[in-house]
Amino acid sequence: MIIPVKTKDSSYEVHLGENILHGFCERNIDAFQKADQIVVISDENVWNLHKIYFQQNFTFPFKIHLVPNGEACKTFESYFNVQTFLLQENCSRNSILFALGGGAVGDLTGFVAATFMRGIPFYQIPTTILAHDSAIGGKTAINHPNGKNMIGAFYQPKEVLYDFHFLQTLPETEVRSGLAEVIKHALISDENWVNEFLHLASIADIQKRELLVWLEKGIRVKAQIVELDEREQSYRKFLNFGHTYGHAIEASVGYGKVTHGEAVMIGIIPALMLSELHGKVEVGYAHKVFGLAKKLGYQFQHVLNCSFEQLATFMLKDKKTTNGELHFALLQKIGEPFVKVISMEEVKKCDEQLRKWIEEGK
Repeated sequence: MIIPVKTKDSSYEVHLGENILHGFCERNIDAFQKADQIVVISDENVWNLHKIYFQQNFTFPFKIHLVPNGEACKTFESYFNVQTFLLQENCSRNSILFALGGGAVGDLTGFVAATFMRGIPFYQIPTTILAHDSAIGGKTAINHPNGKNMIGAFYQPKEVLYDFHFLQTLPETEVRSGLAEVIKHALISDENWVNEFLHLASIADIQKRELLVWLEKGIRVKAQIVELDEREQSYRKFLNFGHTYGHAIEASVGYGKVTHGEAVMIGIIPALMLSELHGKVEVGYAHKVFGLAKKLGYQFQHVLNCSFEQLATFMLKDKKTTNGELHFALLQKIGEPFVKVISMEEVKKCDEQLRKWIEEGK
């Protein structure tokens, strides 16, 4: 299956399927043969799991550079180390980078590609459910202690290869993390799709075929919005639903101590509360989704480990904040997102309500 992504400055394809790595190499044989160096960026966990499959199906000589697992790779140090590796290996503007891993590896590799010798081609080969979102759209970045994804660039990949073979080894924690972004895509696009999640009994209840259909739908939602607004001037802000509060949770708890998807799911609840206030979302919908999240095993205890003052500090530093105003992605109704300036006092009230729900559920 092929999903095209067309932006003002570039166009590329997302290829989805099972065991399609070999075909990817055959399809791009001309580009890959012209490269003077091919470098694969991955992390130790991913490489240990998929080394044999990758070596057997990637038919061109390549060099591998491993970075720390998860969000730990999105640091100045990791970024500098990858750049140093490329220089030591005599890479040039004719070299190609491949991001083999989850969203963090993709973010780091994309930013390296955007800045090495002012830009070289890179390809995304995501290995997680979460990366169905992050691998598409050209957002690349590393973290700063004062905020997530604060240093980066908009830089589109040449192609995204979503080989479902890589999903077979995902632990339940990664399935849960990735599913949060899938649920977000449903909330901003299709109420009937959201209802499919509301009937889930557990993460283990998800069928493989069902998951793959959801991933395709999520990628199509992301691709459509990116085509309308590549650089997040308008429509693309809708994709931040759940992220303003969620990013603050990530930064307060510490990157890597809570998965990105888990933080987004936490952030979705205050966003739904605000949608009840400022949109036409039925009262009680936020609590319904909170119940779903608890049922699926999302951990809200992280909220209680952060003071609201901490969260407020990070929200004010968020990229979606302008002149001290919080620009929240909300829902007019399920499937109809919009952006509204929200006061910190309103967020605090939602935070207080969420803490009560968490305490009651202990």
